[in-house]
Amino acid sequence: MTVLPQGSEISRRRLLQFGAAAGFLLGTGSMAGCAGPTGLPGPSTLTLALNRSLVSLDNKLNQFDAAVTVQRAVRQGLTAIGPETKPILVLADRFEMTSPTVWTVRLRDGVRYSDGTPVAIEDIATALKMYQQVQGSFVAGFFPEFPTVVPVDDRTFRMESKNPIPILDSLMSMILISPAAKNKPEELQEGVGTGPYVVTKFNRGAGTYSLRRNENYWGPAPKVDNVEVRFLPEESSRVIALRSGEVDVIDSITPDSREQLAGLPGVVLAEASSLRLNQIFYNFRKPSSHPLSDVRVRQALSWAVDGEALVKDVLVDSVSEAEGVVPSSLTGFAKTGNYTYDPEKAKATLKSLGVTDLNLKIIWETGEFASDTSVMEALVEMFGNIGVKTQLQQFEPGGNILAWRQGKQGDWDLLGNGFSSPTGLAITMMQGMYAGTAEKEKTRDTYQGYVVPDVQAKIQAASSEVDPVRREQLLATAQKAIWDTWPCAWAFVPKSVLAHQKRVSGLALAPTNSYPLVDVRLEA
Repeated sequence: MTVLPQGSEISRRRLLQFGAAAGFLLGTGSMAGCAGPTGLPGPSTLTLALNRSLVSLDNKLNQFDAAVTVQRAVRQGLTAIGPETKPILVLADRFEMTSPTVWTVRLRDGVRYSDGTPVAIEDIATALKMYQQVQGSFVAGFFPEFPTVVPVDDRTFRMESKNPIPILDSLMSMILISPAAKNKPEELQEGVGTGPYVVTKFNRGAGTYSLRRNENYWGPAPKVDNVEVRFLPEESSRVIALRSGEVDVIDSITPDSREQLAGLPGVVLAEASSLRLNQIFYNFRKPSSHPLSDVRVRQALSWAVDGEALVKDVLVDSVSEAEGVVPSSLTGFAKTGNYTYDPEKAKATLKSLGVTDLNLKIIWETGEFASDTSVMEALVEMFGNIGVKTQLQQFEPGGNILAWRQGKQGDWDLLGNGFSSPTGLAITMMQGMYAGTAEKEKTRDTYQGYVVPDVQAKIQAASSEVDPVRREQLLATAQKAIWDTWPCAWAFVPKSVLAHQKRVSGLALAPTNSYPLVDVRLEA
């Protein structure tokens, strides 16, 4: 096993220990000058501190895990993914497949937006168009095709497609509905929704949002009057803020933070299995002459990665190494293989292929996953052990990494990235990551340039198969085909962990690393 350098881990652990002590002092008034601008939350205000900046309250381009909590509090879909990762009805009271290519849907009676206007069928049709038209859409890639909305009466409509979409009720949970006249093919910064909260003010650059209870909400009234959303990129700052009582909830915490917070009076840890796959993904936009275009090179580089050391020494057993191209927690998962550590074989294979003086650039965004910087620094050493030089480039949240990922700006070789299945289904992640086509690549709407026609055809066959047993078989075949292309140097599945004040109750953390804000309560 690789012996990893401990300097960065020790210093970070000490920093967190200092942060915990500072939080105690802050809570007693000895460091009152360090309190954030919001001060302590009021008795009817819930304050969330996110590890990544929330740049929009719709999800056309941006839907990292914790953002779902806030986005769904303002805007809602026809359906949502419930606690058992099964679709549940929200704005619709009927969502039924009435033929292989037709779903019949009925809007719930009396559903209105926060401004009092009713939800209309036109809003559904327009939302589908806007999600389809926005360039670089996060959501569009999950749909094998977009259905057409055909009105039947004021509340009932059909959703028709050329090919069967047997999971459309799950996919529509990702389409957040807004009034047709105000929807656009871009991220919406404001506007009305049907959710339990409304936006009173926001600062996109700072990642801060103020929400107030929606007095016109069609469902059960929220138990909390106000919600404040803050962006605190430094984990030590989030720990301090939680311990001091300045914030109520912090998300996506690392093993170090969990160790600091476990057992502390007034702090509660919540954990759930994850629907997310974190990967070190190859750039598939390389020219055919580049070594990374050779699957044998990609596989050889994976042998340089000591996954066991990363899991135990860097990620402190808070994750599990992937055994396939999607997490084992997803419905439809098929085990396709294991990542193997064999640096000597890696060196010999690269030499036999004539690959020498290879230089790699790894890029990632801060906060993409827990302990991301430590993982990247360890990879530099591991690749160095087989004679491969590595350069790291880290992007801050809100930066231009999207342009890099789309191949519009800068060049890179490996990407540290996380990808979740918002539906809890393997086919959804496969569709979003691996079903790229040459047509989609023209607008850079593929996942890192991954376009493999044979794989895409297998995914298409699985996604349109109505029979569940046959669909499982096709899914397994497609997953094996993806694995054989070696899209990742390494991948792992994290656990979803957050911490909150004891005064917070009703917070039910789901595998999506989110929770319904409408159910949260604040105790005295």
